[in-house]
Amino acid sequence: MWAAFFFALWAGVSTLFAIVYLRQRKKMESLEKARERIQTEETRVLDFLHGLGAALSDNSRPSDLYVLIVEGALRILNAHGGALYLAEEARNELRPVFVSRGCPPFFDVPPPVLQQSGKGTGVLHNFLRQHSIGGAEGALGDAWTLRVPLLIQGADPRLAPARNSPRHTRSAMFAPLLYGEHELGVLAVARDEQGEPFVGSEFEILKAIADQSAFALSTALIFSDAAEKKRLDQDLQVAHEIQRILLPSGSPDVPGFQISGINIPARQVSGDYYDYISVDAGHCGVAIADVSGKGVPASLIMAMCRSVLRSQASSRHSPAAVLQLVNEQLFPDIKEDMFISMAYAILSPNSPDVVLCRAGHDAPLHYSASTRTIAKINPPGMALGIDGGGVFNRVTTDFSLHLERDDCLILYTDGVTEALDAEGEEFGMENLYRSILASASDGPAGIISHLTDSLRAFVGSCPQHDDITLIVIRKK
Repeated sequence: MWAAFFFALWAGVSTLFAIVYLRQRKKMESLEKARERIQTEETRVLDFLHGLGAALSDNSRPSDLYVLIVEGALRILNAHGGALYLAEEARNELRPVFVSRGCPPFFDVPPPVLQQSGKGTGVLHNFLRQHSIGGAEGALGDAWTLRVPLLIQGADPRLAPARNSPRHTRSAMFAPLLYGEHELGVLAVARDEQGEPFVGSEFEILKAIADQSAFALSTALIFSDAAEKKRLDQDLQVAHEIQRILLPSGSPDVPGFQISGINIPARQVSGDYYDYISVDAGHCGVAIADVSGKGVPASLIMAMCRSVLRSQASSRHSPAAVLQLVNEQLFPDIKEDMFISMAYAILSPNSPDVVLCRAGHDAPLHYSASTRTIAKINPPGMALGIDGGGVFNRVTTDFSLHLERDDCLILYTDGVTEALDAEGEEFGMENLYRSILASASDGPAGIISHLTDSLRAFVGSCPQHDDITLIVIRKK
């Protein structure tokens, strides 16, 4: 009897231990699986973050980053489809930059597109890749305009377009991509009926992915802007070198005259222009011009002006006749808000007379060596590109200037007189006169050197705001 009792007790205890052991084993197996799942998720997240870092380089393309964000989110969250939309703030739209295969629509799609997509033609995917949406369309629009992440599933009406797609969607998550005050776009992922609905922990993971993706996209934009600036700087440097080639490399040798000129651009390229043109075997044309505006547009007009002037100057001894032809050719191609002021002189070897035409340009200056005085040469004239020829040809005429020995003719652009100091004061005509008088005995090169030194001393550390061009012609 006692033996039976102890045997029954032993059997009961053994069974109890076996049950406890099995339960603990199941719990350990469950914990091990959870640990493995967490490790897998951690590995996927770390791989995703590493990929984001690797994508942020000078050589990376934005499209590679878009793919990485979406495919990384799909892999980490075990989702069957996803898309990345970036904000087009100017049009208040979300533009798709990457849509994965199998991604459902998150907004209403025309019925014919859904019908065609059921045949496996890829029509829906192509539609989603090309279709931008407004801020009021579906859950995507809600996540963007409300600036809050969304987890929707089941009977939520905003999931209807995805539920009715060829692969019936069970749940979807949307996270706005926010960085500081910048609303960059929306990341969306979906899971079909073959998977479990998204849960709260996965929603938190998506929000973390969105935060990191927003940082990566913002950084990529900075890199992209920097790279674009670098490319533009390189292009401008090439344009600068080309423009320097278009300007004279030295002074012409004209019997009876000394000539010097200089161009100092305010930017990498200049809207000012000066040139020495061989009119024929004996005569030399000297031109100075200032295109309205600055930078690249002005430099392009300058190059066009140079080409036309050189084509019309050959064998023509009347500056006015040349500029009338130049205006006739340029006028149809110059925008209404642009024009070119120009002064063009023709020198005859050993002749004391210079023939000059002023087309709306700053009045040239005549320095008289005998009286040590400076006078403005101010014949009438109109800037090129304003009138087609009727008025321009009537008011733009030749003017003959007589130069005695050591007299100088000074041509300049308004970048000289309008140079500003730290107080906003202009260099002005008085300083220009003073500088010429102080250096007239040093010849053309000396006048230009003294004047540019005076300008630098006047403006100090203030940036140059306009192009500066000078030509000095001295009668020997």
